[in-house]
This record gives sequence, structure tokens and C-alpha cells, in this order.
Amino acid sequence: MSGAEGRLAAIQERIAAACRIAGRDPAEVRLLAVSKTFSAEAVREVHAAGQLAFGENKQQEADPKIAVLPADIEWHFIGGLQRNKVRKVLQTFHCIHSIDSLRLAETVDRIAGEMGRKAPVYLEVNLGGETSKGGFSSIDLRESASALAALEHLDLLGVMAIPPADGDPRGWFARAREIRDTLSAETGLKLPGLSMGMSGDFEAAILEGSTIVRVGSALFGSRHYP
Repeated sequence: MSGAEGRLAAIQERIAAACRIAGRDPAEVRLLAVSKTFSAEAVREVHAAGQLAFGENKQQEADPKIAVLPADIEWHFIGGLQRNKVRKVLQTFHCIHSIDSLRLAETVDRIAGEMGRKAPVYLEVNLGGETSKGGFSSIDLRESASALAALEHLDLLGVMAIPPADGDPRGWFARAREIRDTLSAETGLKLPGLSMGMSGDFEAAILEGSTIVRVGSALFGSRHYP
């Protein structure tokens, strides 16, 4: 077994163990390998071990990797998205996890329509009202629900959340789930998925209903930023 195979198997077992504790089927939780800052060869090794979905947060960093890596990789955009980059991102990425405003959602919808496709997206929620992070507040999300539901070229997969650094992450994940559930009950907006949980806290996220966890360093090793 290669190093990548062993690391991937270990993470999959941790996901399965968290699901057993939560009384969930492990098939309900998908692993997204976060490959930002890691080389194309590192991605190729993890892909060869059986991982198909990878996440990048910068289009300009992802493009050279995507050009040389297998075509069956499913690329997810997980970083902050500027409206002037939407077309390029839609041309390359399968899914966007960071729709943080109605205006951005409308831009993605318009451009996806021009491209003749539906864009799978998650709506980013700013759980702690942090100025350093984008995302809808719970109030903004409720007020935008009708407009979001009317966007015909978006496939609304669910809510994405990154908890504040302070406090119990499980409590924040529970808050994200409550926001999603309350919004669906009050407005009828269907948001089935929860994109939440990273290397240090994905088990807690699974206990609170996460359906896709974003794991980087636990899979690839320590991340070195330039």
C-alpha cells in the first residue's frame, strides 16, 4: 500500500467511525481532497489511490494542475469567488462551494445560462458574523430565499460553513445545520447538503450532519504557503 493509499484509507475509516457514532450511513458523507498549494504530482498520487473529488481555492493555481491531470477528476472551487472570475471557474470546475451573496449567485446563474448548463453550488453562511469571511448571515439568507429559488441555472446543493476559530466547532456546525433546517421550513428553499468540516474537525461536522468534508493536510501532509 502506498503512502497516499494508507492516508486515504485512514481518513475514510475516521469518516466511517464518526458515521457509526452518529448512526449514519458512511455513504452519506463524501470526501473532498483539498489540494490547494500541493503539486499536480501529489494530486496524481492521491487520485491513483482512488480519490476523485478535489478542491482548489484559486483558479490560477488550479489551471496548470487541471491541464495535466486525469480528466475524470471532479474539481470543486472552494475559495472566495470574484464576479469577474465566474466564467473561467464555470469552464473548469464542477461545483462551487462559496456563493456568499445574492449578487454573486445571480452572476453565476446568468453566466451558467449563457453556457447552457446548471451550476452546482453551495451557499456560504458566515456563522460568527466575522468581517474577515464572506458569506450570508442567517437573516440575509432568509431574505434572499425567494430570489435564490428563482435562479433557474443554479443547482442549490446546500450550505457551506467554516466555524470561527474560537469556541466548540461542533456547536458551530450544529448552528449551520439549524440555519439550513429553519430556512427550509420557513421558506421552502431546498438545501439538502452541508459542506463543512476540515482536517481538524471533520468528525464533529459529521456528527452534526455534514454531507461533504474538505480534508487537505490530513491527506497530503503539512501545507507550505509561498
